[in-house]
Amino acid sequence: MYVTSGHDTEIRLTLEAMVDLANALADAGDAGGAADVRGLLSDHGFTRAGAASAASIGRVESRVGAMVPTLHSLPTAAPQPTVTWINGQLADLHITPSVTDHDGAGLHIHWTPAAARFDEQVVADILMALAQEICDHGTDRFGTCAAADCDHLFYDATRNGSRRFCSDPRCASRTHTADHRARQRAT
Repeated sequence: MYVTSGHDTEIRLTLEAMVDLANALADAGDAGGAADVRGLLSDHGFTRAGAASAASIGRVESRVGAMVPTLHSLPTAAPQPTVTWINGQLADLHITPSVTDHDGAGLHIHWTPAAARFDEQVVADILMALAQEICDHGTDRFGTCAAADCDHLFYDATRNGSRRFCSDPRCASRTHTADHRARQRAT
């Protein structure tokens, strides 16, 4: 059974932010556009996103953008190569864990010092959440959207591991509608 504690919730929220950021950056790259990295991070509870410098947001986009191919391979990845990759990424970070309480969030761990740049905080949070998930569940909770025209990554936090679609509700709707119509034609 998958039990959610406050720590598990923080990991889940960070992994959902990672997935949405990876999908947005992949989509922007495919379309030749730009992702709203600041807005996405703000929507996912990164409280410093609004005040972060444009350069720091650019570094988040660049660093996470470089991670996109690996992140999108998680649904089929073996744990050991993923562990090696995470350890390599973590080696490049200045991590100084501390326990903090701010903005009504309750006690939680910050992986970077208070003076760290916003981009360092985001990347450290993502990598540490991913490291914890790999330790707890391997790569089993990552999947690729089951919709025929979507290859978005998703993180499955359901108790029974039954999630099939990304966070875009249109994917599930299109698939269920197509399945329903196919059943109707068959009768």
